[in-house]
Amino acid sequence: MKVDIVNPATGKVDRSQPLMDAAAVEAVLAASQPAFRVWSARPLAERGELLRRVGSELRRRRDDIQRVMTAEMGKLRKEALAEIDKCAGACDYYANHAADYLRDEPINTDGSRSYVRYEPIGCVFAVMPWNFPIWQVFRFLAPALMAGNVAVLKHASNVPGCADVIADALHGAGVPAGVFGVLHIDNDQAAEVIRDPRVAAVTLTGSERAGRSVAGNAGQQLKKCVMELGGSDAFVVLEDADLDKTVAGAIASRFGNAGQTCIAAKRFIVVEAIADRFVQGFSEAAAKLRLGDPQDDATTLAPMARQDLRDELHRQVQASIARGAKALLGCEPDASHAGYPASILDGVKPGMPAYEEELFGPVASILRVRDEAEAVRVANDTTFGLGGSVWTGNADRGDRVARQLQVGAAFVNAIVRSDVRLPFGGTKRSGFGRELAEHGIHEFMNIKSVYVA
Repeated sequence: MKVDIVNPATGKVDRSQPLMDAAAVEAVLAASQPAFRVWSARPLAERGELLRRVGSELRRRRDDIQRVMTAEMGKLRKEALAEIDKCAGACDYYANHAADYLRDEPINTDGSRSYVRYEPIGCVFAVMPWNFPIWQVFRFLAPALMAGNVAVLKHASNVPGCADVIADALHGAGVPAGVFGVLHIDNDQAAEVIRDPRVAAVTLTGSERAGRSVAGNAGQQLKKCVMELGGSDAFVVLEDADLDKTVAGAIASRFGNAGQTCIAAKRFIVVEAIADRFVQGFSEAAAKLRLGDPQDDATTLAPMARQDLRDELHRQVQASIARGAKALLGCEPDASHAGYPASILDGVKPGMPAYEEELFGPVASILRVRDEAEAVRVANDTTFGLGGSVWTGNADRGDRVARQLQVGAAFVNAIVRSDVRLPFGGTKRSGFGRELAEHGIHEFMNIKSVYVA
């Protein structure tokens, strides 16, 4: 069986990717076991040096990797290059900080010596999405490898080349065979891999539906898992916000990566006193975004990754308009294969898809509220809990409001973003577990207590 890889900018099939048969899958899983024994026994400093080399390989290959990313999922050239640089930085970060994160922690007990020790657990199976096809992988991979684990990746079916260029970079850096393996497989095969006893843990970034399936399979096998799922992040604009800065943040957060970001601002919750001015400025700025060739640096809005995703987004928009939302900008598909223009819906209310569901594309929902208290209530009136931001001229006020948001990450006067120095993950139906920072490297480790009488 093969999967056609369609270029989002042209609608043409660039190539077909064969799926692996059972023997090929077995070879990858079998190689992971001796690799784990050798890799986990290597001194931490040696693993760190190899991870630094991986970062250097990513930087050296960045133009080639970018072309694969853009061809497979339509990412703007400049956004792809920034993503690759971020991955290289994550490699350096964990190489530099793992020794501090993994050292034994002494505990005061009645014994002569007690401490907590961190030990790797084995092979981590990763099921990753297409929207950040390099960063999503390195977000788990850099800490997992530094911890002494090995990894096997099932990437999204439309970005197989991205999986392969990651493997090439690791190989080029000298990472031993078997430490990282790629599986070009379908969902049924992935379920079999989760059940395989050689897999110690599972991590997924994706939709709520995918999370339920993967976490359910992992749970049946009593395997640790981390789930980073969808989001419908609130962008709370209070009446004392700096309008120019807020509009710039709104544009970056909603329309970056064609709006195909789990932590993108999706619900713009604006206090009435500033709502008209914010909406006018936001609309004027969004109207300047232009669809086009993602390899052209003059293009400021990428196409969506697939036509079916574009069509589903438009269905949600139409259903919201039918229930009373007002189309202020865009809200009609572009003539190009998977393009959707920067779009804004005003007057969004409960019962509309734009209020209840995640809109995974370049559509902003405006929700007008009376005051700060109602803004907090509406922000938390969602099944998701990934991120949220607060925009105000008073940092202390912003901090107070941020503390009330039921999310995994709350930012004040800045857009929500993943930062290798901060733990990343959600609450409610946005998933569980954490990636990045010290918390991320501890997720897939045996936290062992040692007591000496």
